[in-house]
Amino acid sequence: MLRLALIFFIVALVAAVLGFGGIAAGMASIAKIVFYIFLVLLVVSLIANAVRKV
Repeated sequence: MLRLALIFFIVALVAAVLGFGGIAAGMASIAKIVFYIFLVLLVVSLIANAVRKV
């Protein structure tokens, strides 16, 4: 999932360099959403792992 966020971020950077503002903004927002989903799943996984070990 983190790889997907990085791919969208790189595509957004390339689009920004080439001057495609709308596409760059869209890709950046998608990358941000995917990254936040990754963080939420990471925290849930860490909590589930800690509870399971107790």
